[in-house]
Amino acid sequence: MGPELIICSLGGVAWLMSLGLLRRLQVPASGAGTRGMAREVSIVIPARNEARNLPLLLESIAIQSQQPIEVIVVDDDSSDGTPEIASAAGARVIGPGPLPEGWRGKTWACARGADEARGRLLMFLDADCRFEPGGLEAVLRRYAGGALAVCPFHVVERPYEWGSAIFNIVMVASTVPHGLFGQCLLIDRESYQKAGGYEAVKGNILENVNFCPRIRATGGATSAMPGKGVLNFRMYAGGPREMIEGWTKGFAAGVASTAGSTVALISVWISGLIFGMVAPFVTPWGWCVYGAFALLMVAMLRRVGNFPMVAGLLYPVLLVFYLTVFIRSLGPAGKKATWKGRSLHAP
Repeated sequence: MGPELIICSLGGVAWLMSLGLLRRLQVPASGAGTRGMAREVSIVIPARNEARNLPLLLESIAIQSQQPIEVIVVDDDSSDGTPEIASAAGARVIGPGPLPEGWRGKTWACARGADEARGRLLMFLDADCRFEPGGLEAVLRRYAGGALAVCPFHVVERPYEWGSAIFNIVMVASTVPHGLFGQCLLIDRESYQKAGGYEAVKGNILENVNFCPRIRATGGATSAMPGKGVLNFRMYAGGPREMIEGWTKGFAAGVASTAGSTVALISVWISGLIFGMVAPFVTPWGWCVYGAFALLMVAMLRRVGNFPMVAGLLYPVLLVFYLTVFIRSLGPAGKKATWKGRSLHAP
């Protein structure tokens, strides 16, 4: 058996196995109607210096065909006019009070927002998210009780943001269909309270990842979906340093909490990407393997963000960046980080 056949056979097996990840990135079909359901939803937005992002999110909520019972912005000691912007847009603004010992700013803000909310359903939403037209209704159509998380579709505007590509794929593939994301969580109040609320995960960077097993332990269901056509966001618009810091904090801890079978599938895919990079140096037929993985990357990226085709075709650059930051997250930098002026720790 010549090297060409060996290379193509091994690459083909890894490529076929990687199709399982592509399927996970598909938005699920809609469920039943949602007439009147939005009036049971309180949207809680923890916000610390989010003057740049809040107008886009609040405007996207205002144009929804179904409106929530209320929008609560929990202003976490902002210094950029966040509370004034939120109030002018019609949101109810509350201050969470001094940050207690052992809490993170976000978990404390979410907990205080939940305490103040009137709705039977609680939606916790990061300030850098924004709904597509009809997006809130689309989320509600897919809600079957318990906790549902949505991973927003990543809107990228500058080339350095392509560095988030593989992180996005891994994040979605390792969470769908039964894990929880941190950017958007819809949960009924009973399930929230039975699981101990955000107090149960008050010190965690990946609060919803750690909240997930607690909800299940109390009999609640958990589910997750990609947000293409429903909810989007722009991550790390502040530059490459912000992006590296953001993906470093706790990312390895999140992967460690992923089911073993999923980790194995992701590992096969990553190994296939590496194999595709090396194969052309062994035999010209290796370009077939490289091309197959590059096209698969293009297809995956279209499901998690508006990454250009060239980003997928030049995936080795993205892979080297991913592996470098991932290795960094395994060390002290992944346990401790500074985010929005506060020190964070990932247990």
